[in-house]
Amino acid sequence: MTDLTSYFEDIDHPEILALRSRLENPDAGVRRIALIELADLEEPEGLDWLANRLASDPATDVRAQAAALLEAWEEPEVVQALCEALTDAEPAVRDAAAQSLSVLKTVEAGRVILPWAGHADVSVRTAAFRALRELRLEDAAPAALHALADEDAGVRREAVGVLGWLKNTDALAALATLASQDPDSEVRRAATGALGLASNADVLPALRKALQDDAWQVREEAATTLGKVGQQDAGPALIDALADEYWQVRLRATRSLGRLRHVEALWPLVEVLTHGISNLRKEAALALGELRDGRARPALLQLEHDGDPEVRKAVRIALAQLP
Repeated sequence: MTDLTSYFEDIDHPEILALRSRLENPDAGVRRIALIELADLEEPEGLDWLANRLASDPATDVRAQAAALLEAWEEPEVVQALCEALTDAEPAVRDAAAQSLSVLKTVEAGRVILPWAGHADVSVRTAAFRALRELRLEDAAPAALHALADEDAGVRREAVGVLGWLKNTDALAALATLASQDPDSEVRRAATGALGLASNADVLPALRKALQDDAWQVREEAATTLGKVGQQDAGPALIDALADEYWQVRLRATRSLGRLRHVEALWPLVEVLTHGISNLRKEAALALGELRDGRARPALLQLEHDGDPEVRKAVRIALAQLP
């Protein structure tokens, strides 16, 4: 951390100098508001002071505020300061630092964050992988693959996210195993969704198994992912899922059958048109339009005056697609 003993002596920015008395005020509330005003200036000269307060201010609220204010900066020194704040004694500071790290956008920031993915503290590992997820840093793949075996479910879930965003096909076998065997339902759900990065039939067995998972959220994700993979062989399992006890699963299965244009789904989808839940009727109508099979016309015409305007709109769209 920069030595700020002579900080204000080296500053010639009048607006920053005008904040000095409040930035050094013994009242934590005054310091916190002054930090906000300092950040609002968006001047690089203010970074050292913000980073220093993040690390050393005695007040939790001030440190947390500094962490939140630093989210707009991608400089390596700032990213490092936020990573170090993940080990702060106070949860509020750690949470604010994790949030600021999660909105970073540059690969360069990811390179600073990556070493923290191997930290001994589980919350640090979790935050690091969460921050790395959308940065698409290829160098993060080995660490994420290793973390799929982490003892903590939260770390495993975030590592799955990293591999999914990277579209790392080397991870498919490990993700398929997690999708069916991980003890945590949220990890199974994340791994099931990540299997959508594949475009071949290799992942179908794992996805079919996920479609039978005890947790409906995993089944819902499996129904969605089967449509993304784009394999006609997924059709029978999705048709079976139209009878799932949870309407959310049935809805995703309906949507995926339309996306696949699975011809054998015609009559099962026609049957869904009579369901009491309007969202299901809407999705069934749209899916039938995707099938482009004129035999669906009579059933769709019966819904032209449905009580839900969204269903009526879906019917119009579907009818326009039929031959």
